Amino acid sequence: MPHITVDYSAQLDDAFDRQAFVRELHPMVLEESGSTGVCKTFFRPAAETYVGRREAGQVAFVHVDIGLLPGRPAETKARLSEYVLALLGTHLPADDVHEVVASAEVRDLADSYRLNHSPSAGAGVPNPRRLHAPPVPPPAIAPRSAAAAAPRTS
Repeated sequence: MPHITVDYSAQLDDAFDRQAFVRELHPMVLEESGSTGVCKTFFRPAAETYVGRREAGQVAFVHVDIGLLPGRPAETKARLSEYVLALLGTHLPADDVHEVVASAEVRDLADSYRLNHSPSAGAGVPNPRRLHAPPVPPPAIAPRSAAAAAPRTS
């Protein structure tokens, strides 16, 4: 946690320096969200994107989704969204060739969220099999009453 997904129009492949963006994004997300976790980011190019009534490929689109553990106020999430958009603007082309629509959303991860980190065998790090969410105990099973445990004879 945080989990970050960046969906973007494939026509930005050569113009969007994703590595430079993520180098600045990760520390900013950690600082602004107060997270002590490790950012993990997926970049997903979309072969076709449509904006409004424009034809496919006329306008590029980028959406950044950030999932955090619950508990942050709405103001913090809104501020982080604004910062992400400002940072994104510095990594997207600012020319007459590319028209880009960008959006960002910071949301809470679902209560069912769990994370397991399995370091590679060659990393020399013991595998702690840490779960980054409190474990949920199995449901309690009520003991069977003596009447329910007795075999039926009818």
